[in-house]
Amino acid sequence: MYKILIVEDEQVIAEEVCKYLMKWGYQAEYVRDFQHVSKEVLEAEPHLILMDINLPYFNGHYWCGQIRQFSSVPILFLSSATDNMNIVMAVHMGGDDFLAKPFDLEILLAKVQALLRRSYAFSGQTAVLECEGVILDLQDASFIFEQKKIELTKNEFKILQLLFENKNRTVSREEIMKRLWDNECFVDDNTLSVNMNRLRKKLEGVGLEHFIKTKKGMGYSIEKEHHLSD
Repeated sequence: MYKILIVEDEQVIAEEVCKYLMKWGYQAEYVRDFQHVSKEVLEAEPHLILMDINLPYFNGHYWCGQIRQFSSVPILFLSSATDNMNIVMAVHMGGDDFLAKPFDLEILLAKVQALLRRSYAFSGQTAVLECEGVILDLQDASFIFEQKKIELTKNEFKILQLLFENKNRTVSREEIMKRLWDNECFVDDNTLSVNMNRLRKKLEGVGLEHFIKTKKGMGYSIEKEHHLSD
C-alpha cells in the first residue's frame, strides 16, 4: 500500500485530501509540525509527497530542496501560486509535477496514480523476488511469508529489494544508504540503523528472526540456507 504525506497549511484541505485518498486504498497523513517538515518526512517514509508552496516558517520550495538532500521521493506541488516563476522554481528545486488550486479531487487522483506508476513501475522486471519461502512483491512494496502479507515502508522495501538482488553476498551499509538516500553524506549513519531495526521487528513478527544476517564491520546479507528459529 502506497503512503502519501500531505504538506498543506490549510487543515480542511489536508483532511479532505487524506480522506479521499484513503477511500482509494492509499495510506495518507498530513504534516502538523511545519517547522520540522524534513523530520516528519524521514519518520513517515512516504512514497509520495503533496506539497503546498505557501507554508508557515519556510515555503514549499525550501522544503523540497531540503528533502532532495536525502530523498528522491516524488513530490507533487499543489498551489494557488500558479505564475511561471513559482512553477519553474518548483521544478528547479526538485518537484516532479504541479497542480493548480483549486483542483478537482479526481484530477489529483489521476496525477497521484501517474506519478506513483512512473516512480515505482518495474517494467521489464519480474514482479516478485523470492528467497527461502519469503516473497518480495515489487508491485505493492510488501512481503509474503507463510500466507501472511506484510506492508513495508518505502525504505524497508528498498533495503529488502537490495538484499534480495544480492542474495548470498554481503551488502555494505554504504551501498544501502546510497540506495535509500542517493547521497549518504547528508544522512546520519544512525538513521539506517533505525530503519534496519524496524524492518527486523517486522520480520521477527512472522518468525523470520534470522532472515537478515549481520556481517560485523561489513554489512548485511540474506542467504539461501538460513534458519528461521534458534
